[in-house]
Amino acid sequence: MTQKPYGVDPPSLRKSLGVVDGVAIAASSTAATTSIGIGLGVTAGVVGLHLPAIMLLAFLPVLGIAGAYSRLNRVEPNAGNGYVWVGRSLTPWLGFLVGWVNIVATVAFLAYTTAVTGSTMLQLAGEAGLHEAAGFTLDPGSTAQTTAVGVVVLVAVTLTAVTGVRTAARLQGGLLVFEYVVLLGFCGYGIVTGPHPFRLSWFDPFAIPSASALAQGMLLSVFCYWGFEAAFTVNEEVRDPKDASRAGTITLVTMLGLFLLGSVAFQRVLSEDELAGHGAQGLAYFGDRLASQPLAALPLVALMFSAVASLQAGVIPTARGMFAMSRDGTLGPVWSKVSSRYGTPAAGTLLIGALAAAVAALALVIPRLADMIMATVNAVGIVVALSYALTALAAAARFRGLLREDWRQGIRAVVLPSLSAAALLGLGGYLAWSFYTSTDHLEVSADNGWFLLLVPALMIASGCVAAAWAKWVRRSPYFRTGRGTDADAPRLLTAPH
Repeated sequence: MTQKPYGVDPPSLRKSLGVVDGVAIAASSTAATTSIGIGLGVTAGVVGLHLPAIMLLAFLPVLGIAGAYSRLNRVEPNAGNGYVWVGRSLTPWLGFLVGWVNIVATVAFLAYTTAVTGSTMLQLAGEAGLHEAAGFTLDPGSTAQTTAVGVVVLVAVTLTAVTGVRTAARLQGGLLVFEYVVLLGFCGYGIVTGPHPFRLSWFDPFAIPSASALAQGMLLSVFCYWGFEAAFTVNEEVRDPKDASRAGTITLVTMLGLFLLGSVAFQRVLSEDELAGHGAQGLAYFGDRLASQPLAALPLVALMFSAVASLQAGVIPTARGMFAMSRDGTLGPVWSKVSSRYGTPAAGTLLIGALAAAVAALALVIPRLADMIMATVNAVGIVVALSYALTALAAAARFRGLLREDWRQGIRAVVLPSLSAAALLGLGGYLAWSFYTSTDHLEVSADNGWFLLLVPALMIASGCVAAAWAKWVRRSPYFRTGRGTDADAPRLLTAPH
């Protein structure tokens, strides 16, 4: 395959964002309301009444990861972020794997969020007295029904994302304001009026039932924080790269406050069995316990807004990551086509939406929504931990010279990211081993350890196959240099047309 330069300039995105836009995108991608409404119940099923402890504990390695992202972003802002940074500092194979697992993890996330969105809409329909439609009994727990409704919403938000990040950020900003007002109001009221006494043991990580529960709870909590780095995927579209770093850090600290508030409020209002037993309907049940209709429906409306915003926020960074990989020739040229009208990777954005809809349809093999959520969250948690850890190690390798020049800077730039990476790799490895030893057969079920291990294993294995194709068939120069194309530095790389 012949290769030639892009020409005067490689494909570039339109710079139009500020720090507030970055916060809106990152906060929507992290989806605090969805994480609180669904993730807390899932996590409580693993760690019991220790949600504040596990959220605090998971924040520590994620904070180290955020520091690595911020420092790397200051020296090399790139839409590919981890894919570019790991490829340059460690090896192109691991760099490609980071980019790939982020893509497949986000597509899986979009598929499950599609069903969650449909579930919240069906729950709202039930609250409004609509229990049947077209001869079907509406069931918010049915994966088939929720997926069908959610796909319609996914199509709508994908089309909105095509028109530009600024438009999406404005929409998400409005949704976030409503979500947070409702979340703060109900959680604050729950903390004050909840029937269950406040206990300091909720903050004690040593009281978590077992080491495997701690590991699984940690990765589930890391999954809740996942998304703050969406601010870095639009770093080529911000007016100042430092704005992306500020947005990511602001988002992460805000999420910690919201998760602690939500976890304490849920445990003040709901018992352990109630927390673990309501799954995707957890926030609606919480609202019903605190208020009567129509006020009780407000948390459900907030959850719906959060799910819609996170669908859009998931499409946007994935399309940017694939744009960067295509620009380097590791993926096909369709992903780096930029719309002359909107200045966005429009074709790639539409394809991401289509892929997510297809995966959502495939998830119908797991008939109940709660089981699908558990299977997806566990799978994504493992690969996200791997991606975060490799990015942190890339920062440690790139800035290791600071240990000799300035030991304080060296601790922040090298030691803390290394410790965060070690923690996440250790947790992921331990959890994978516990899944492997928990059963002796494979079954498509959210409580089958081999199935829970098979999903992330296939994500990683597919990345290795795609990397081999990019290196030996596409002959991408990325695998020779480990460097990504810099949109502000023409001819840094050549790429196939």
